Amino acid sequence: MNELSVQLESAWRSTGGIEIVAAVLAVVYLLLAIKQRRGCWVAAFVSSCLYVWVLFGARLYMESALNAFYAAMAVYGYWQWSRGEEGRQLRISRWPPARNALGLLGVVGLSCVSSFFLRRFTPAAWPFVDSMVTWASVFATLLVARKVYENWHWWLVIDSVSLCLYFNRRLYLTMLLFGLYLLMIVVGMREWRRSLRPMAHVPQLA
Repeated sequence: MNELSVQLESAWRSTGGIEIVAAVLAVVYLLLAIKQRRGCWVAAFVSSCLYVWVLFGARLYMESALNAFYAAMAVYGYWQWSRGEEGRQLRISRWPPARNALGLLGVVGLSCVSSFFLRRFTPAAWPFVDSMVTWASVFATLLVARKVYENWHWWLVIDSVSLCLYFNRRLYLTMLLFGLYLLMIVVGMREWRRSLRPMAHVPQLA
């Protein structure tokens, strides 16, 4: 424990300002998302742009590309949450297990393809794990943008794996951020469940 404390203290001193600002904005994003405030997407956009730089420098190329996707999805999420359904504010809904299972199959398939190219053409660290986190996060982000309740279950697994990944790459501040995420995810699940419509329908992808 003392050794870990020393490592965290050393990491804090060496952490760049960009990573600190990105981490703070990421927390702001999640807090606002739990409360269903569309301003969360503004914080997400800025944080994601900063993390593109941080993660590329750590040779987590898929994670870096993922954050570029997050920035684009922040624009989509803001628009989606603003327009909602038939001009009203978007409400929380649920997806059936079959649709989530199809999403998982797609994540595994895409991860196999991208990890092959990462191994062949880059010095990427943990290529398959990095790919799985990336494609699962793409799917989970779509669920958040559509206000699908099951996004929290996806993020619980994704952030647990990411925490271990960032520890391995010595991104300790980001590791702590993901530990905080895990606690906030539990809160998010509870808060969104309270807002579920009595008979939530399955939204169309169109």
